[in-house]
Amino acid sequence: MNAKADSDGLTGLILEVFRINGALIAAGDRLVADLGLTSARWQVLGAIALSPAPEPVARLARAMGLHRQGVQRIVNELEAEGIVALADNPHHRRARLVRLTRKGEALYREADRRQKPWARDLARGLDAKAITTAQRLLQSLRVRLERALEE
Repeated sequence: MNAKADSDGLTGLILEVFRINGALIAAGDRLVADLGLTSARWQVLGAIALSPAPEPVARLARAMGLHRQGVQRIVNELEAEGIVALADNPHHRRARLVRLTRKGEALYREADRRQKPWARDLARGLDAKAITTAQRLLQSLRVRLERALEE
């Protein structure tokens, strides 16, 4: 392949990623709407739930590839609803640690319970090797983009 074909193909892939992102957000919103969640709130809950220890908002945002301000806004909403709690951070006076409350843990478990069969249905008929290859390609592109942003 030549460089133009490679860049045209990558541009097509990037456009498709934008489209699938929109579709995933809409599907996620629908999947958890009756729980009082959105895809954005669910994503933040997931970052908190999957973190091995409570983390400050800035670290959660970095792990998700999002802006701290957006994650802070969602954490503030979730705290007001009793879904997350903030704790003092012994390493930084102002960067409080975020953890799920029991209510937050229950919400995350229920969202996760719904996601598993949804993902199985979506994957039905797709080639497992192709899924793994696509995941690796997207991960490689993300790592390259993150490195370029650090320069």
